[in-house]
Amino acid sequence: MKKLTPFTVTVYTLLLLLSISVLIPILNLLAMSFSDPLKVQALGGLDILPKGFSLINYQVLFSNPLIVRSIFNTVFLTVAGTALNLFLTAMAAYVLSRTHFVGKRAVLILLIIIMVFEPGLIPEYLLVKDLGLLNTYMSLIFYKAINVYYLFILIRFFQDVPDSILEAARIDGAGHFRIFTKIMLPLSKPGLATLGLFYAVYHWNEYFRATIYITDPNKWPLQVVLRQFVVQKDNASLLGAQNVLSYDKIASLDFASLQAGMIIVSMLPILILYPLILKFYAKGAFEGGVKD
Repeated sequence: MKKLTPFTVTVYTLLLLLSISVLIPILNLLAMSFSDPLKVQALGGLDILPKGFSLINYQVLFSNPLIVRSIFNTVFLTVAGTALNLFLTAMAAYVLSRTHFVGKRAVLILLIIIMVFEPGLIPEYLLVKDLGLLNTYMSLIFYKAINVYYLFILIRFFQDVPDSILEAARIDGAGHFRIFTKIMLPLSKPGLATLGLFYAVYHWNEYFRATIYITDPNKWPLQVVLRQFVVQKDNASLLGAQNVLSYDKIASLDFASLQAGMIIVSMLPILILYPLILKFYAKGAFEGGVKD
């Protein structure tokens, strides 16, 4: 049994306190969203158990067509955007790490300049407008299709693959496409899983550019709707005419509980994704272990 030193105990204690400080606000929001609207006022800021139990907050939220549509919009943006990000980033990383071509050094320098000096929002908006992508999902998916910082991370993963494996593949007649799909990608699962998580979190949380480029409420992602309800306090849209006509207890609803439920709805899918990706990361790390 490993002996616990004072330093280890201190570190574990600090990590435990940090975890509790993160979990309590989330559990408090969860308890508020499930509490009875007539009893929720008795819920304290540190309470993690609901007062009473009611699903009316989620019934109201999921009966609002705007919210349901925004969830599907966000899922589409996240899946399509992450898939495109990983595909383009992996191809670019392979070319820059495992091939030699004229001007490669200049390309790397240009990428570093782009990473440090990003273009302003106005030129970006004018470009999106000229391409005819305003009020389309492509304006959000194509933005940062390749994150330069993530590209350099994946380049390092590709460079760690032993040259002997690639030479053996070339002797067997494998070309660049086969090497890329059959060797580089399987041996870089930890890197791809990590970058996939980063890209997915970015797309799931996207709201700033969506508020600029997307003007049709039917195309809003979930975070824009969340901002509409929680930040701007648009309770009329949160309830909607359909809910007002359908629920007799609408006057007794607690809007803070509704907002808490909306926050939980926007957080839960990405929180579920984290342990799945971490499990895949650990599995890929063992599978990708190779010896020269």
